[in-house]
Amino acid sequence: MNRVARVLFNYFIKGLLVVVPLGAAIFLIFWAVSSVDKALNLSDVFWVNPKTGKTTYIPGLGILSVLVLIMIAGILVTNVITDPIKNWLSRWLNRLPLFKFLYSSIKDLTEAFVGEEKKFNEPVIVEFNETGLKKIGFLTQKDLSLMGLPGEVAVYFPYSYSFAGQVVIVKADKVKPIDRSAAEMMKFVISGGVSGLE
Repeated sequence: MNRVARVLFNYFIKGLLVVVPLGAAIFLIFWAVSSVDKALNLSDVFWVNPKTGKTTYIPGLGILSVLVLIMIAGILVTNVITDPIKNWLSRWLNRLPLFKFLYSSIKDLTEAFVGEEKKFNEPVIVEFNETGLKKIGFLTQKDLSLMGLPGEVAVYFPYSYSFAGQVVIVKADKVKPIDRSAAEMMKFVISGGVSGLE
């Protein structure tokens, strides 16, 4: 009986290792997509049944409208909006301090991941003290001379199980490049070191 129980328990554990990560990933994706869709779905505002007066909710319309809006913005920025218009918009945004701060921060973060000049594409390892403490990070600025810090660099260290992190200024000679892909190292750090190295 004990042997049967051990075998069943072993099967249960192996099933748990498959089902929990898969279920959690599916749940998080579904939750994120449905939350965005509900927040941005305007079908219940515009589609009202004239006979009953009840609104009609169309699932997926919020996500579709965001995708279409992003595509239209990309087409306009690429083909229609010229440099003088961009400069005018930039000057106008500079007059709104709080909006300028939020907009530029979000824009820089977005460009760091999907822009032409990706910022988190150079994984590095930094030794912090004589005991051999090392941290994995991503080189974001190679020259800080404009800040009065020649020979120093900026390294972003993401936290495990979080998308937050911190920027640390270190001596350039303390930074060693890692010969692995940025995506692999980001996965390694965010997972707390339990995944990513294959």
